[in-house]
Amino acid sequence: MNKLSVAIITKNEERNIGRCLDSVAGIADEIVVVDSGSDDRTMEICAAYGVVFKVHPFQGHIEQKNLALSLCSYQHVLSLDADEALSPQLFDAILAEKAKGFKDGYSLNRRTRYCGKWIRFGGWYPDRKTRLIQRKLFAWGGTNPHDRLIANTSHVQLAHLKGDLLHYSINTLDEHRKVVDNFSSIAAKAMFQQGKKTGREKKYTSAVFRFLQSYLFTLGFLEGWQGWHIARLSAKAKYLKYKKLELLYLTQNKPESSSQAE
Repeated sequence: MNKLSVAIITKNEERNIGRCLDSVAGIADEIVVVDSGSDDRTMEICAAYGVVFKVHPFQGHIEQKNLALSLCSYQHVLSLDADEALSPQLFDAILAEKAKGFKDGYSLNRRTRYCGKWIRFGGWYPDRKTRLIQRKLFAWGGTNPHDRLIANTSHVQLAHLKGDLLHYSINTLDEHRKVVDNFSSIAAKAMFQQGKKTGREKKYTSAVFRFLQSYLFTLGFLEGWQGWHIARLSAKAKYLKYKKLELLYLTQNKPESSSQAE
């Protein structure tokens, strides 16, 4: 039977981390948590589960997750966010693969809970993710904050696991607004550092398309008021990302003030 490490990154996750850790009890031979300076009970809760706990300044979602991956003792790693948990069916599927011997990697479906409701439409389900991997074959990549596991060879064989990864995401509209503001800032900064530029109209066209895609094309309207706000705030996130990218370039190109020049 293969050994399995579970890798998690945290920052003030006392509300979620216990549920996440409970869900992997019985399949995890090791749990590695990389924390970016929590000042709540996250460390205390993790200590009760006997996890390997590493405090490291936050340098980006991709960077934190790659660090967690590197700290794992075993070759096979299940990577989770603190606000995620395994459904019973997914737990059983992973346990069965562990008994047989893990393949190179596995994808799974993620189901998200938003403002008290499990979301099916609006492009939110099935939100297929690669999360269980042989770590020598994968690394975290993408553009912050939208990280993803990327294979470092074309010969990786992926299988798909039954069951859902349960994502306890947004509880209130105010929380969603804060996430939109934070993630749009991170995304704009990452694009700026990569030298990416867009036309001025991009912030409008991308926002309109995102709303239509979420609310109409992928049937988000069937989710009621939750679907409306998901579409609306998803569109706002697109607008803010490109608007903030514009502002970064404008700020960079401003001439120095006379006091600075002196």
